[in-house]
Amino acid sequence: MKKLLRYPNKQKAVDKALWLNFEYRTNNKQFGVIQSTNDDYLVVLKDSVSFERKNFEKLPCDYSKLSYKKIQMIAMDEDPLNHWEEIRGLFSVMDGELLRYIIHSKIPLEKFIRFELAARGFDKNHQWCGFDKAEKIWLK
Repeated sequence: MKKLLRYPNKQKAVDKALWLNFEYRTNNKQFGVIQSTNDDYLVVLKDSVSFERKNFEKLPCDYSKLSYKKIQMIAMDEDPLNHWEEIRGLFSVMDGELLRYIIHSKIPLEKFIRFELAARGFDKNHQWCGFDKAEKIWLK
């Protein structure tokens, strides 16, 4: 993993930093976003730079407030971040009637995801913990 990644806009840099913070959660690495002197944004490993904390952009905790406009920006991105491309791909290949049924019937997708994760036997940090423990973790 490079220590410095450059993005043309702040939102894309923030999205990448959030993903990296999740991806490296077990290594205690924290990534942040700073604006460069070239008016683009850099994703950097926080303890590898000598910037004051006030220079880092504030990162959101999660995407619970994700707007349709933001989703549209993700969809129109010519060079999307891998995790957004994968997530969008899941839905883009799904039959439209299934998508409408999910919305119409208010199917709780989070519960399906939790059930799948429990069935894999790993904890929240992707460490093998066994099926019984994984069920307690994911299906609470």
